[in-house]
Amino acid sequence: MPGEPGRVTDVTNSPSADVLAVTRLADRLRASVGSVIEGKPSAVDMALVALLAGGHLLIEDVPGVGKTMLARTLARSIDCSVRRIQFTADLLPSDITGVSVFNPQSREFEFKPGGVFATIVIGDEINRASPKTQSALLEAMEEGRVSVDGITHDLPTPFMVFATQNPIEMQGTYPLPEAQRDRFMASVSMGYPSREAEVAMLEHHGAANPLDSLSPVTDAAGILEARRQVARVYVHDALKEYIVRLVAATRTSDALRLGASPRASLQLLRATRARAAMNGRGYAIPEDASTLTGAVLGHRVLLSHRAHSARTSTAEVLARIVATVPAPQRT
Repeated sequence: MPGEPGRVTDVTNSPSADVLAVTRLADRLRASVGSVIEGKPSAVDMALVALLAGGHLLIEDVPGVGKTMLARTLARSIDCSVRRIQFTADLLPSDITGVSVFNPQSREFEFKPGGVFATIVIGDEINRASPKTQSALLEAMEEGRVSVDGITHDLPTPFMVFATQNPIEMQGTYPLPEAQRDRFMASVSMGYPSREAEVAMLEHHGAANPLDSLSPVTDAAGILEARRQVARVYVHDALKEYIVRLVAATRTSDALRLGASPRASLQLLRATRARAAMNGRGYAIPEDASTLTGAVLGHRVLLSHRAHSARTSTAEVLARIVATVPAPQRT
């Protein structure tokens, strides 16, 4: 597709039927989740971006603001296998991956799958488990499989982890290792609802569980097909260079002591494609990447001691990077 160096050429053709199918699927999922999660459209959209891009989502915030409900609602909207793992201090790695048990009748060891064997895995309060147990998810999230007693077991496809965690300053929590955080495509913060949204929540959800009346709007096969179409979204070379510049800027910023990894560039590219398809485009634009930068990079970087002392937030640092790094011009 032609385009000048440093420019992104808009495609004026009508979106293909495949792209429109992804857009309609995203609209159905957005409506389904939005019927339960009041007043949080940006968090819902970010969850859909991660789902359609084939990534994992980390939901961080204080207790009671709907972290687990967001994960459960999106899982209920898809007709697939769902497992919820409640992370606690005494949870063992084998509870997640599975364990080999000796069968006295067959006189052989049999593999008993752990909680990670599902299409959607909800890891609730993941930072309440020990780092050793948290790390049990590493291979599963990166490669879609687990190894137990030297034998590799494939996980279902599609496979996605929704993990929730409370702020690490709260009692009984452990910070996720950097290697674990880097496996998540994006992180979102729910925040407190607006007064209107909270009143609507009392009105609609005060008498019954809203999940009881929720029906699936797609299935695992539908998500797999949508991911295939998302992977075909066109990204101009200039836009790929822009993504790399955004990520590279985190490694040279004085406000950060740990920048984003090359994996972050790849995840931002995938998320950019998903956002484009959700908006009915078969091509990505610079706004797709810049809008997602905070969610995709925020949990991967660490503030410098000076920035932390100045009470500068990660979001502020990344916003300055987005404002500083020149985006390719659209023609």
